[in-house]
Amino acid sequence: MIESTGIKFLVDCGLIQGEKAAQELNWNPFGYDPREIKYLFITHAHLDHVGRIPKLIREGFQGEIYSTEPTRELAQLILTDGASILAGEAKRDHRREPLYDLDDVDNSFKNWKTIDYHVETKFPGFSLTLLDAGHVLGSTMYQFKFDAGPTLVMTGDLGNTPAALLRNTESIVGTDYLVMESVYGDRNHAPRSECREKLQKIVTETVARGGTVVIPSFSIERTQNILYDLNHLVEEKQIPSVPVYVDSPLAIKVTDIYRKHTDLFNDEAQKDIREHGDIFDFPRLEYVMESDVSHRIEKNPGPKIILAGSGMSMGGRITRHEEFYLPDTKNTILEVGYQSAGTIGRQLLDGLKQVVIEGRTIPVRAQIAKILAYSSHKDSDHDVEFVADAAETLKQVFVTMGEPKASMFLAQKLRNELGVSAIVSEALKGYELM
Repeated sequence: MIESTGIKFLVDCGLIQGEKAAQELNWNPFGYDPREIKYLFITHAHLDHVGRIPKLIREGFQGEIYSTEPTRELAQLILTDGASILAGEAKRDHRREPLYDLDDVDNSFKNWKTIDYHVETKFPGFSLTLLDAGHVLGSTMYQFKFDAGPTLVMTGDLGNTPAALLRNTESIVGTDYLVMESVYGDRNHAPRSECREKLQKIVTETVARGGTVVIPSFSIERTQNILYDLNHLVEEKQIPSVPVYVDSPLAIKVTDIYRKHTDLFNDEAQKDIREHGDIFDFPRLEYVMESDVSHRIEKNPGPKIILAGSGMSMGGRITRHEEFYLPDTKNTILEVGYQSAGTIGRQLLDGLKQVVIEGRTIPVRAQIAKILAYSSHKDSDHDVEFVADAAETLKQVFVTMGEPKASMFLAQKLRNELGVSAIVSEALKGYELM
């Protein structure tokens, strides 16, 4: 929460994700009175940034919500899907009401407004400008210019530049204060340019074994990036011709929103669209909406590629596919993004020989592969490069939104390499900007 000239506003209001104990915190009261919040600014539509907006509404927030248009469209999908999941969980566990319901979701969008990139918008005591974060479609950094003087940028999540589809993260030169993410603050990705080559190798080797490649994939950005690369590999005949299933109704709807906003893609992706048409469509690709069709995928003989959610294997259709394919050495589970501590995805990356899915213990015999360069987050070195552009004017960097080890590592790295003042911000602690 930020307070300026007596006006309180928030940037993002997301779900806490990870181990069950962490998720339980979502039901706790907010550390502030939602009725006192005037504005809520949303950086992008991932659940860990929008997932508690309906709860905020339920508990008294009556202010205005702002984001880009794609973020609003994606958030409506994500929150509606989340309400259905919560309702199902409540039916299985009668001890607690859902965190929110569809009425709360509907109420969230009654006063949700949109702003374009680079348009300075005036509010009492400050103005703001939206800069492209390059993280997912519509993602933004908020640049606040307070009437009292200082400039503050809050990054939300920062994109893994250069991205497959999106434009690069914009510069924040001239910033006084910076609040930034640190998800990969203590490690680096392989170059993004290696993703397609690695994907080609994994698919080719798995198909040669007669196996299936199962990809737990986030609905926003990750699925679209992988489809874009598969499109190239299929069209150029660099992988065997096998069925490819996108088994996620949410990811399918998200992909339709991506098709609607190709003007926000980078130059290379836009060129591909002009020359080759729909980059999310190619031979033997099937989008699977119906659950009965999803259940028949395993019955289709022969190698195949399956993309399904959720990206951390903590629910959704992916869990059934993993239960079926994990015990067979011919198959490959391909992790393509950050896996929170305690998730099945993290357990697989950590090398566990068995995992528990829907209460059943499943042996892990399949190959576990990873292409973490598909991550939509900047890595440690690129975080430093991002800050370096603004180092000359920065008075303070607040590092947040990462596991403690990653946040502390990045803060120290910024101090050592750039000589800027950087600290790991503490939850519910106040900081005064001069």
